[in-house]
Amino acid sequence: MASIDHTVHVALGERAYDILIGPKLIDEAGALLAEKFPGRRYGIVTDETVAKAQLPRLVAGLETAGLSYDTIVLPAGEATKSYAMLERVVEGLLAAKLERGDLVIALGGGVIGDLAGFAASITRRGMDFVQIPTSLLAQVDSSVGGKTGINSPHGKNLVGAFHQPKLVLADLSALDTLAPRQFAAGYAEVVKYGLIDDPDFFEWLEANRAEIFAGGPARGEAIARCCAHKARVVIEDEKETGVRALLNLGHTFGHALEKDTGYSDRLLHGEGVAIGMVLAHGFSSRLGLAPGQDSGRVAAHLKLAGLPTTLADIPGTLGSTDVLMAAIAQDKKVTRGALTFILTRGIGQAFIEKNVDPEKVRAFLEEKRSI
Repeated sequence: MASIDHTVHVALGERAYDILIGPKLIDEAGALLAEKFPGRRYGIVTDETVAKAQLPRLVAGLETAGLSYDTIVLPAGEATKSYAMLERVVEGLLAAKLERGDLVIALGGGVIGDLAGFAASITRRGMDFVQIPTSLLAQVDSSVGGKTGINSPHGKNLVGAFHQPKLVLADLSALDTLAPRQFAAGYAEVVKYGLIDDPDFFEWLEANRAEIFAGGPARGEAIARCCAHKARVVIEDEKETGVRALLNLGHTFGHALEKDTGYSDRLLHGEGVAIGMVLAHGFSSRLGLAPGQDSGRVAAHLKLAGLPTTLADIPGTLGSTDVLMAAIAQDKKVTRGALTFILTRGIGQAFIEKNVDPEKVRAFLEEKRSI
């Protein structure tokens, strides 16, 4: 019997799938996959860090279940979401003679999930894939909803496809091997769900943050609540033509900062989102839309979680405001050249604002750079 603590169903008709959350799911993946997808072969895509910590567990389970597999191990880090690594994965899957009816397994964090999912979407004109997210960020966000892709020199996630997984296995024990900084970065995405439209969840996080970081029962509950939230949004707006854009709260600023820091360890994705969410609340306050104290409350909670909250917290020197604005102008939500931001009227009251005045954004960033 699989060790499943929570199940979240993503009801997308013929593309529906389950998110299983539990403490030993990597070990049990072989048995689960053999039962659910009989007769398939597997192509495992992972990175060098995860390969050391988690790949032996997965492989042992696959072999016990009598499943055939090939493995593609990539460098770790955001820079792996590139054209070169996409080619490496696609050619690796083809070299392994995996057929269209076989399955790709994305074993890793958000980078591997996005890259492997995109490779699956285009290899042999579309292969099925399974997400086994090993980071908190991937478990609560990037593994759910079918967004796959790579980065471009022009910006983050600008090349990709919507391609839903067939199954998501979120193993809670994998989080125990994360570095504190990586776990904190993932927690920024947890907080995001409260800030979008669930102020009660944000209050619950304020009360339970310590237990979530310590690995108590609140950790699994938080992940399940985030997945259920995202599933509801994806069901309503799978291709992000409307409300799904709310899930990008903090990301417009955050992605620009990630691009400016070269998608490097200077600023992890979740760290960029943390700063971006504080900026989004602050900018909303500057426009007279939200109470000023909410930005401080959000920043205080993220700071307690060990996250950066200001531009000054980013190591090294940032590019000019013009450089940051150029990155913002490449945001995926831009329509006919007009800036679209996710703003807020307060904690749990995010909304989509189109035609945002770039000069107001520029002035706001200039001020924040001087603090």
